[in-house]
Amino acid sequence: MSSLLLLFLLPFLILTPASTLEFRYHNNREIEQYLLQVNASNPDVTHLYSIGRSVRGQQLWVLALGLSPRRHTVGIPEFKYVANMHGNEVLGRVLMLQLIDDLLRGYRNNETWSLQLLNSTRIHILPTMNPDGFDASDTDCQYSQGRVNHNGIDLNRNFPDAFAGLRKQQQIDEEKREAEVRAVIGWLKMESFVLSANLHGGALVASYPYDNSNGGSELVGGASISPDNDVFIHLAKVYSHNHGSMHHGDRCADSRPFLDGITNGYQWYPLAGGMQDYNYVWGQCLELTLEVSCCKFPPADQLPALWTENRKSLLSFIQQVHLGVKGRVFNGSGVPVQNAVVEVKGRRNLCPFRTDRHGEYYRLLLPGNYSFTVTYPGHEVLTETLNVPYGPDHYSAMTHDFLLRQIPTTTGRTPVHPSQANTTPPCNYTLHLEGGGAISGPSWTGLGAGLGLVAALRSLID
Repeated sequence: MSSLLLLFLLPFLILTPASTLEFRYHNNREIEQYLLQVNASNPDVTHLYSIGRSVRGQQLWVLALGLSPRRHTVGIPEFKYVANMHGNEVLGRVLMLQLIDDLLRGYRNNETWSLQLLNSTRIHILPTMNPDGFDASDTDCQYSQGRVNHNGIDLNRNFPDAFAGLRKQQQIDEEKREAEVRAVIGWLKMESFVLSANLHGGALVASYPYDNSNGGSELVGGASISPDNDVFIHLAKVYSHNHGSMHHGDRCADSRPFLDGITNGYQWYPLAGGMQDYNYVWGQCLELTLEVSCCKFPPADQLPALWTENRKSLLSFIQQVHLGVKGRVFNGSGVPVQNAVVEVKGRRNLCPFRTDRHGEYYRLLLPGNYSFTVTYPGHEVLTETLNVPYGPDHYSAMTHDFLLRQIPTTTGRTPVHPSQANTTPPCNYTLHLEGGGAISGPSWTGLGAGLGLVAALRSLID
């Protein structure tokens, strides 16, 4: 086939629907090609972007799926899955590609379950957080190399830790962390994620925060309990009980049993510098760690069955992003405000939950009555009691906006306008800048199309 004919056919090859996704382990280059192809074939509901590069310079690709995949929409929660944080724990890579394929196939076939998810949620999928580690891994079930990144660092021990030292000191040291960790931290500053899970291997259990403790009041009966412990237990059980076997709690011969297939992270084993605690404490994002296979590198012939075991769990967990209540906080002039503190009585979070740049808040809560307190500089403290229903069945959390009243000035001085007030949070320092991908400059959509042509040409010529 001549080069001219190849170049003529390339746009058609790229823009046609993806062929059936094979059940096998795709290398990093193949994953990149697949994501580029999917993005080019589904521009209305997908957006491919990179959050940064690995130590060896490999792109950390994320595919966003939803009705507005390129940017946040007020009222639509942001959800994410992260896989392959440990390079030798590889099933998550396969599950993420299959999930993308499943969601898009369902959407194109007008299947209700897929339409409801993509119409109500913006879903971000990072198939590999540690591509360098994967390149160095082998196929041993438990003791394979490749867990760490190219610098030999365990990425799940490299995040700032709320229980280890002063938070301000850790902020300063952020720039010294591994490239992959910095990329995820930057990602959390760009998007207001509500719910997340990171996929691991080597056990079969859904683990929830906290992973660490300093022996304070959070330590209860050997577990490190967060203020949202009831929600975390619910979320973990949603995954476990929708899984083909995780809920039995005893399916891995070389692992301890887990009641209902769930565990508090610290109660299982203390872990400093973990990603799920970082998400929860600093990112206002409730995250679980999902151990999805007894074997870290399952034999390829087991992949179809493992996908079947996890499919319902993966979809049901996404749906839980619609728990609780969501809305916006408006100042006395009717303008949505950033960094208003939205607290729920009885839930003293290490870092208070604050509104994002859209003035939005999201609180994942089980059904019940809750007392909310909203504070913002120059305005009266607002307290309201809300009766929160169960939202996931309707693919929407309860919506409630808080309308603040400005404190009248009696000093004769002009009150400080909210935009001029010092609203920089002392604890939660995520910035939530313009969303749509953490890379500034040219759009990754256009670049993706160009890279897609190159990747396809390379694959045809090789």
